[in-house]
Amino acid sequence: MLRSLNRMHEVIAGAHVKGTVTVDGQSLYAPEVDPVVVRRQIGMVFQRPNPFPTMSIYENVLAGNRLNAKRMKKSEADAIVERSLKGANLWNEVKDRLNKPGMGLSGGQQQRLCIARAIAVEPSVLLMDEPCSALDPISTSAIEDLIHELKEEFTIVIVTHNMQQAARVSDQTAFFNLAATGKPGKLIEMNPTRKIFSAPDEEATEAYISGRFG
Repeated sequence: MLRSLNRMHEVIAGAHVKGTVTVDGQSLYAPEVDPVVVRRQIGMVFQRPNPFPTMSIYENVLAGNRLNAKRMKKSEADAIVERSLKGANLWNEVKDRLNKPGMGLSGGQQQRLCIARAIAVEPSVLLMDEPCSALDPISTSAIEDLIHELKEEFTIVIVTHNMQQAARVSDQTAFFNLAATGKPGKLIEMNPTRKIFSAPDEEATEAYISGRFG
């Protein structure tokens, strides 16, 4: 589901999509739409931190900009790196070692580096696939605080199996479930988060929230 929002499912053999996805009135699947442009506008942060292993912290942040073949002056590149790392609440921790390998950071720092890399190209939407599942509680708290700050500037779509996390970080919550064993998943309910967790419309949602299954 998440990959269908920025057409990344198209790089997976056999994957396909039905229906429509629109952003600001534009269909992302219209014939004239370049999927590379879509992925630039809709960034993604994966479940496990994935800094590019051969790149420094500095170059990791700029990777998307370099991929877009955008030529930059050193001063412009420096500004992007500083702005993005500050946006990911990582600048103060790494500003004195920007030329060190990104893989040398802790797990939580690596995930924030990946967030900095995603926001460096100034997307309008940020997708997050269980961004805290591989992190310790302290790093998880730091990422959640960051999500609250980033949602002032970006639309964020986050997938999580952690109900407490969904309640803490989201404004709207969608509950997906399998139609039946072996069947595809489907959207059961979408409502404001407060309603989902206090008075859901669907019995299946209430059963999941209350722990009767799942």
